[in-house]
Amino acid sequence: MIKDTLETVVIIPARGGSKGLPDKNISMFQGHPLIAWPIQYAKNSKLVSEIIVSTDSEPIAKEAIAYGAKVPFMRTNEVSSDSTTTEATLQFSLNMAEETLNKSFDLCCFLTCTDLFRISNWIDEGIEFLTKNQDYESFFVANKTHKNYWEYDANKERFRRLAKWMSVYSSRQIRKPIFREDTGLTCISRSILWREQKRIGDYNKIVEDDRFETSIDIHSSFDLFLANAVFDWMQENKPENLPPIPERV
Repeated sequence: MIKDTLETVVIIPARGGSKGLPDKNISMFQGHPLIAWPIQYAKNSKLVSEIIVSTDSEPIAKEAIAYGAKVPFMRTNEVSSDSTTTEATLQFSLNMAEETLNKSFDLCCFLTCTDLFRISNWIDEGIEFLTKNQDYESFFVANKTHKNYWEYDANKERFRRLAKWMSVYSSRQIRKPIFREDTGLTCISRSILWREQKRIGDYNKIVEDDRFETSIDIHSSFDLFLANAVFDWMQENKPENLPPIPERV
């Protein structure tokens, strides 16, 4: 039986430890901490059931609550280390969210604090798509590129193309594109995948995005500078593409 409404939880991982940019997730961007931006993006959705920040940091938790997210649990040390995978974090966070809120979720949405330049309707578009298309497992954003990619072959001690067809050069207008996962921008998956410690499935709806600003992933002071510069330029030239400005509750 197809459900008309799928319970959707947004999980925003925000660990306290950060080597490249200390206190990264509460670093200020355009007058608001980074954690506030994905929260506001999720708050603008008409279909999201819960917005949860998954953190091990009291300062991050305080800011998250101030901007309207819930922090019903704190992450343990086991899922807060440098070596913890995103998939392990998402699995833990979903399990804890369902336990502490006493709710069961059908869909899970993953957002990061370090990706800022989202399209406002991606979340609701994804929820609606997965509600209507039961065969699809995930919905996520990917960067469309026509560039060639190489990998290092350790056995032969040389570089090789990722695909043989990349050896044939042509103009970008007619060339076959490839797509880089940018799940931090918006990624929605069926909850069964997260329970199995998988971020996405194999049969997915991919949203193509080739804008430069969506490639900015903030992990250093330079990244933050670059994001601020892009934001200032967009205010003057493309204000319609600006992310929603956070509002404290």
